[in-house]
Amino acid sequence: MILVTGASGFVGKALCTELAARGLPFRAASRTPRPGHVAVGEFDDRTDWSEALAGVTRVVHLAARVHVMDEQAGDPLAEFRRVNVAGTLRLARQAAEAGARRFVFLSSIKVNGEETQPGRPFTADDTPNPQDPYGQSKLEAEQALLALGRATGMEIVILRPPLVYGPGVQANFRTMLRWVKRGVPLPLGAVRNRRTLVALDNLLDLVILCLEHPGAAQQVLLAGDGEDLSTPELLRRVAAAMGTQARLVPVPPGLLMAAAGLAGQGAVARRLCGSLQLDLGKTRRLLGWSPRVQVDEALRRTARDFIQSGG
Repeated sequence: MILVTGASGFVGKALCTELAARGLPFRAASRTPRPGHVAVGEFDDRTDWSEALAGVTRVVHLAARVHVMDEQAGDPLAEFRRVNVAGTLRLARQAAEAGARRFVFLSSIKVNGEETQPGRPFTADDTPNPQDPYGQSKLEAEQALLALGRATGMEIVILRPPLVYGPGVQANFRTMLRWVKRGVPLPLGAVRNRRTLVALDNLLDLVILCLEHPGAAQQVLLAGDGEDLSTPELLRRVAAAMGTQARLVPVPPGLLMAAAGLAGQGAVARRLCGSLQLDLGKTRRLLGWSPRVQVDEALRRTARDFIQSGG
C-alpha cells in the first residue's frame, strides 16, 4: 500500500490517477475531508497519521506549505518550518514506526538556489544554497529525513523538481498561458536564458519509479524534461501548441529587470530572464531513467486542457 499525502493538490491528484491506472494500491490523504481520502487535519508536529499509515509500505510525501505570493505570516520561516520540517518529520517517524520501508519526499530545486550561470547547471550533489524561507525549509526537511533514515533503516528518496507544468497547472504558468492565448505583447523577445522544467507526466513517472528502484534509496535526485528552453522559446512553443503565435517584443533584459525592480516585480523578472538549468546525469545513471514525454507533446496536453477548461 502506498500513502500519498497532499493528494488533493496539482501533483497529488495526478499521481493518484496514475497509480490507479497502473493498478497500484494507494491511499490518499489530505487535510480536509474529501471522498475517498483520509482526512488528517493540519500538517504539523502534532498530526496523527496512524489511520492513514495502516498497512502502508511506501509513502509519497507531497503535502507542503508552498510559495506564498502575498505572505501574511509575521515569521514566514517559522511557518514553513512548522509544516515542511516538523510536519514532514512527524509523518516520517510514524511511517517508520508503522513499518513503512520507503519514503519518497518531493523537495524543490530551490534547495540548490535560484539561478545558474551559463554552462554550470545545478547537480544533485551541489552544496545547497537556498535563497528564501521555502527553500530553506525544504533543505532542513531533507537533512532531517536522511538522518531519520540512517537511524531507522527506512529508505529515503528525495526528488528536487523545478517548475512543474501539465494539465491543470495553476499559478504563474497558467498566467503565461492566458497571456499567450490573448495575444498580449510580451517584452521578452531579447531574453537569452536557459531553464529546465518538468512535465507532470515525467515527474509522475519518476516518482513511481522511485517507489521501488533499489538505486534510489538514500539518494537526492533531480527531475526535469531533459530539454532546456529559453523564455522566448517556451512562449513560442506554448503558442504553437495553442495554434497561435506569441507576440514578443525585444526589450533589452537589463532594462526589463530595472523596470521590474521599480515596479516591485524584481523576483518575477529574474525568473523570466535568468537561467535555471538542471543536470539529470545522476538520475539517469542510478535509475536508468529518461523522460518519457517530450516537451512539445507535454505542452500540447497542457494547452489542450487549458483551452478545454475555458482558459
